[in-house]
Amino acid sequence: MNRSSRWTWRYEGYDPARERLVEALCTLGNGRFATRGSAPECRADAVHYPGTYLAGCYDRRTSLVDGRAVDNEDLVNLPNWTLLRYRCLPEDRPAGEWLTPDSGRLRHHDVRLDLRSGVLVRTLYFRDDEGRGLRVGHTRFVHMGDPASAAQLTTFHAYGWSGEIEVESVLDGDVVNAGVERYHHLEGRHLTGHRTEVRPGGVAGLSCRTRSPGHVVAMAVRTDTGPGRRTRTTATSTGTVQVYRLPVARGRPARVSKTLALRTSLDRPSGEPLTAALDAVAHAPAFPRLRAAHEAAWRRLWDEGELRVPGEVGRVLRLHVFHLLQTLSPHTADLDVGVPARGLHGEAYRGHVFWDELFVLPYLGLHFPEVARSLLLYRHRRLPAAREAARRAGRRGAMFPWQSGGSGEEETQRLHLNPRSGRWLPDHSHLQRHVGSAVAYNVWKYVRATGDHGFLHREGAEILLETARYWAGSAVRDPELGRYRLRGVVGPDEYHDAYPGAPDPGIDDNAYTNVTAAWVLARGLDLMAELPAARCAELRERFDLHDEELALWDDVSRRLHLPFHGGVVSQFEGFGELAELDWEAYRARYGDIRRLDRILEAEGDTVNRYQASKQADTLMLGYLFRPEELAALFARLGHRLDDEIWRATVEYYLRRTSHGSTLSSLVHGWVLARMQGPGAWRYCEEALLADVADIQGGTTGEGIHLGAMAGTVDLVERGITGLEAGPDGLRVDPVDLRELPRFAFTLCCGGHRGVRVRVLPGRLAVRVPAGPGGPLALVLPGGRRCGVLPGQERWFRL
Repeated sequence: MNRSSRWTWRYEGYDPARERLVEALCTLGNGRFATRGSAPECRADAVHYPGTYLAGCYDRRTSLVDGRAVDNEDLVNLPNWTLLRYRCLPEDRPAGEWLTPDSGRLRHHDVRLDLRSGVLVRTLYFRDDEGRGLRVGHTRFVHMGDPASAAQLTTFHAYGWSGEIEVESVLDGDVVNAGVERYHHLEGRHLTGHRTEVRPGGVAGLSCRTRSPGHVVAMAVRTDTGPGRRTRTTATSTGTVQVYRLPVARGRPARVSKTLALRTSLDRPSGEPLTAALDAVAHAPAFPRLRAAHEAAWRRLWDEGELRVPGEVGRVLRLHVFHLLQTLSPHTADLDVGVPARGLHGEAYRGHVFWDELFVLPYLGLHFPEVARSLLLYRHRRLPAAREAARRAGRRGAMFPWQSGGSGEEETQRLHLNPRSGRWLPDHSHLQRHVGSAVAYNVWKYVRATGDHGFLHREGAEILLETARYWAGSAVRDPELGRYRLRGVVGPDEYHDAYPGAPDPGIDDNAYTNVTAAWVLARGLDLMAELPAARCAELRERFDLHDEELALWDDVSRRLHLPFHGGVVSQFEGFGELAELDWEAYRARYGDIRRLDRILEAEGDTVNRYQASKQADTLMLGYLFRPEELAALFARLGHRLDDEIWRATVEYYLRRTSHGSTLSSLVHGWVLARMQGPGAWRYCEEALLADVADIQGGTTGEGIHLGAMAGTVDLVERGITGLEAGPDGLRVDPVDLRELPRFAFTLCCGGHRGVRVRVLPGRLAVRVPAGPGGPLALVLPGGRRCGVLPGQERWFRL
């Protein structure tokens, strides 16, 4: 049973079937590295999966899959620093068994995650047949103030006996990537060159390196036991084991702490990682001082990332903010990393970076703009790889990969396993070229929210212009239509990767892809018009950008083909001609049909034959653009999009979507909430529960869905409020969602940090903290304009 107080996420009782879910949702991190919330007593097995992941630490191996050699680049599972084995040594009795949560003597088990302080506490109680009891408490944190340290304190209480506790403090480097069953065919041993060193004072260290490109990772732990005595230390080929005996009796508990220092060859300034880690941990403060500094750092973080929503919804949203900030904290701004789709919480998607930043950066731009900027710089640094990918495809400009990792090359697998049928199938998801539009969109929206025109005129301009150049060069003119077409792509839907019976993969004129491509081209032209003359001339010369090419951009942005059928926007050309699926029959037969593609393939059929979508695709346009913006985009393309057509389009796809992605319900909820459509809350609630209820049946244990978590927070802060930060100030246009009548949050806007927005039924309050700077400009519903002075709070009726 999961019981939650306002700031505590709690699991009572031990259930092996949900343990990996608990581990993922109780992960602790600081934006540089994270450790899953696994039981310290256990190595990896069918139930438990300890994991520690360093942001941006990938390794490439070659695997044999279905008779083919394939490359796999994975986020590396690092050595397990948390492992702590223990057993009771009662006076005048034989030593007891090594105790774990799976022991038959376990009588009580409780896991509590304190979101306010970023501290995880596990409590276990064991009792033998003669009534002797042992209560064990583990307290762990990954330091939010010092991004290179973590600590764990274990306390033992004896009941009805006295003697000693034998403890093994282990630093275990014999680990592999094995957290996702679907990937068991992939080579998972990424660490080599293990080297250990032991020093006085309970200090032990381990260094190893990835195989390609050969990053060195070093961990050092200091084990403190108070009056306990160390009996032996063993250095194995892959780790260290320090063995202690701790006196314990009723009323006299025993304690053992493990303090971690993490150093790598990626650190700045550079140095010898193992020596640096050993020196750092030897001089680290004691556990109480470390914890106090860690909790103070979390308090500062919550001040900037505050979101207050009443009730259970607020508790879930607070958990989502917590995991977002553990994956992408202010420490991330110093790193060369992107947005891992499953956080630093597990190995699903092999730790790769997808388009999920589209759902993450809006929150970061409003609260931690320096982090948002660093994530865009990750894309800019990989612009050369995107240019090379476009060149190999016979295109100009930049073609960003669907899955990115360390190098920025395309990391999407070319084969995927359908676990329902057991068959390996071609994977064409690398044809999702729309990821480039998402990167460009993020650049534009970040600059509008922050006013960082320096970024737009330098790195942002290069991303935007090279993406626009790619789209203009990819569009093929169709003389019969008198329009341009984008052929052979895959949309966000992912279900449709080919036409029925077609020899080649891809579909044509995906509405989402074409509209966003047109938007990128138009913004590229806007940018060239607003750049300072000297910078504009520099970019023209550097990219060999002539008037003829810019004229082509304009032409394509106005004449990209948009298919319609039956009075609605077609997901792609020919979608309306596909067969209708008997949805009720499949729901009756299978119940959960989120992964309809797997079900149909196992039946010898293909979802390509049907009007059925995995996730919001055409409706994604209503997520990215306000109604007036979307109508203007369609008008630029020569089409009318009024409320009647849009409502018909929404209703059409609502009936034909299986929601195989956690992002689908989020987008549907957002669109319906903004339309004041019926059933909006059903989709919002499903998005909220996607991970905490593990609605996809086991996927959360492989890593949280960071985009969906961030998106639900953004749904409240921007979706329901209609909030948008831009050059004219803060625009707000709330909609009435009965299930969320009141909430509050802080943000950065107009040069002010800590601006507080409160939404109540029919009213809105904005408070600007005291400090330097001018008034914060507001644009209210109906275009009303006003300002809020520093140190002032103003209320408005809506």
